[in-house]
Amino acid sequence: MGGRSGGESPDSDAARNDGPDPAEGGPADPAEGDRPGRSGRRPGRSGAKEKILAAARARFAENGFDKTSIRAVATDAGVDPALVHHYFGTKQQLFTAAIQLPFDPEATLRTILGVPKDELGKTILREVVGIWDSPAGPGVIASFRSMLASGDLSLARTFVLEVVLERVRLRIATPEDDGRARVALVASQTMGVLVARKLVGVEPLASMPLPALVAAVGPTLQRYLTGPLELVGEDVESERPRDR
Repeated sequence: MGGRSGGESPDSDAARNDGPDPAEGGPADPAEGDRPGRSGRRPGRSGAKEKILAAARARFAENGFDKTSIRAVATDAGVDPALVHHYFGTKQQLFTAAIQLPFDPEATLRTILGVPKDELGKTILREVVGIWDSPAGPGVIASFRSMLASGDLSLARTFVLEVVLERVRLRIATPEDDGRARVALVASQTMGVLVARKLVGVEPLASMPLPALVAAVGPTLQRYLTGPLELVGEDVESERPRDR
């Protein structure tokens, strides 16, 4: 990401020399109007930011989080990778902007990953439901409703399994169990709670205090993550009743 690519946008030079454009929501540069000899477009005037977001949504939806690179997004948007970093920072921050989340999932992940392994279940539920219960909650709900209404669930699936729960999976994985089924069960349980509590309004779950909810459901998540988990796979046929 250090060199210039052949498809570099004129915006990238401006991006390296100036701060964020006030029109893009960044702070104004007080010296902007006093610099002699400045010409051309200021950052964001060409719609580069919107092109980057559109390219990122398409890439993340098609390839997932891990297989999408900043360089690939920049190429699709016709800009230099430096401009992507200028506007959005890291790949995770780009993903957060692409799906329009009103919170930083990295901060939540730091809290979740900072607890002992036997407290993961309760912590995951407390942190995730806590976000939905917070002032940021309506924005989160709107983002997920938008993803679900679009009919393309790949972005929602990528966010849950590759961004939120992948590092949890790596923490609980063993040579005998990669943890994928475990985090999928956690995802299904957590999303079920969120839908019942916030979208459908099932009582008394919808108005249950968060500590009571965590105490009731957290142990189930913990069992999914680290407890005994008997998965029926290749032995399904042998366990079916046979005709006598």
